[in-house]
Order: sequence, then C-alpha cells, then structure tokens
Amino acid sequence: MRAKITYFVLAAVLVVYFVLVGDRGVLLIQQGTPVTIAYGAAVLVLPLIGGWFLWQTTQFARNADRLARELDAEGGLPVDELVRTPSGRIDRDSADAVFAKRRAETEASPEDWRSWFRLAIAYHDARDTARARKAMQRAIALHDGKPVRAGNNA
Repeated sequence: MRAKITYFVLAAVLVVYFVLVGDRGVLLIQQGTPVTIAYGAAVLVLPLIGGWFLWQTTQFARNADRLARELDAEGGLPVDELVRTPSGRIDRDSADAVFAKRRAETEASPEDWRSWFRLAIAYHDARDTARARKAMQRAIALHDGKPVRAGNNA
C-alpha cells in the first residue's frame, strides 16, 4: 500500500510539473519571435513525452497488478522461498536458484502467462529489472490474447 501511495504522490507531482512546463512553453510561443516560438514548441514536447511515459507506466502497473490479483485468487503466486541476509536483502545465490527453476518452468510452457509472470518476479528478485519488465509485458500480452513480438523473449 505504501508503494501505491508513493507512486500516486510522485505522479501528481509530475503532472503539476508538466502543467508548469507546458505553461512556460505557451508563454514562450505567445512572445511571437522566431526564437521564442521555437523554444516554446520544444518546451511543449517535454510534457507530452513525460505524460505519455507516465500513462504507459501507470497502465503497465495496473495490468501487472490485475494479473497478480488473478494469480493470487487461483493460488498460483510464487511462494517466497528466498534466503535473505540479516539486513533483509535477497541472497544472490538463492535468487539465481529460484530463477533457474522459473526459467525451466517458462521454457516448458512458453504460452502460459502464469509462468511468465513468475519468471518476471524471479528476474526482479535477481535484480534484472529490464528483463523483469519484458517478461511481465509478455505475461500481460499472453493473458490478454495480444500478439507477442518475436523479440520480446525475456
């Protein structure tokens, strides 16, 4: 719950920032000189890109959460079997062992979104965020019946 609150607070701050930056872009364009119009247009692109990125990230998080709730209702969420250090960090060897198990499970059933979801969790535990995101995107696509890109093999 704390992570969700943090996410929404940061998203709200970003939206305020986008509005302020967009306002400055409009003011620059209203100046009417070629240089300020060019700068104003360039400044307006930043909130558009940021807004698109924020939207995509929010959709990704909502879809991953939806899959997690569905998998939890089925009783298929992975059990936390990771060894932790005294400080609470995940032991690397333990994460690698769980990852090997999840990878074998996914290779055995590559069209099952559940195995891709669990693989994404294993990637995350192994601190490979980029591959975790790709595996989760694949799980979402498989769940929703969308075509999976060939290059999206995590």
